[in-house]
Amino acid sequence: MPSLPRHSYYRFTTVQTRITGILNATVLILSVLLILFISVDTFQGIPFLENHAYMTFQFWVCMVFMAVFFIEMSFAKSKWRYIRRRWIFLLLSIPALNIINLLNLELDAETVYFLRFIPLARGGLAIAIIVGFLTHNRMASVFASYTAILVLVVYFCSLIIFEREQPVNPQIPDYPTALWFSCMVVTTLGCDISPVTVIGKVLQIVLSAMGTIMFPLFTVFITSTVMRLRQQRAGKAAAQHHAAPPPQQLQQQPPSHPS
Repeated sequence: MPSLPRHSYYRFTTVQTRITGILNATVLILSVLLILFISVDTFQGIPFLENHAYMTFQFWVCMVFMAVFFIEMSFAKSKWRYIRRRWIFLLLSIPALNIINLLNLELDAETVYFLRFIPLARGGLAIAIIVGFLTHNRMASVFASYTAILVLVVYFCSLIIFEREQPVNPQIPDYPTALWFSCMVVTTLGCDISPVTVIGKVLQIVLSAMGTIMFPLFTVFITSTVMRLRQQRAGKAAAQHHAAPPPQQLQQQPPSHPS
């Protein structure tokens, strides 16, 4: 989980700043690897509960995420405020699949399938916040975070749609078609592909809602950026105008009269 030194509930020394930077890099790398791991399993049709390598990897990724949570909590001035703001990170870091296997719990296939994406959501959220943190101003940070969230949601939904729809829906024969469908739905342009499974229809609604919420925010950001650039140019022009020396006026000498 990335740290945000802009917030007042953090206190950082030089050592803590270096530790936080290492943790951020570790979380980012593990999040990307987790996304790649799940993507490869999805494309190859590998049952993830039977994939020992995936189960081991996602367990240790969850352990690292939980360790980062408690380390950053130790850096916070107000522990309870940190927990109130970040409890969702801890909840998403719990290795639910490993706990289910350890306790031999009997859950339906749909529930187990979606539990698989909990660490993925944790990694995606971390990527979005880190991307926003790397920007220089608050408006750009919000825009970068929202863009990362939108891209990741589209990608995750396209994976689920491909895996759920491809066996039963002839309109989605491969992953590029599922990705195209997700992009068209999230842009609210519409698509001639119709999902047939319940989860496909639900994700169609989710993507439409995401697009309806996100794209007006992008419009606001672009408008604010253009207005800010115009104000900066106007300010520079005014500063240059005031800094320029006044033009020297030729002094008119009175005409000389012949004596």
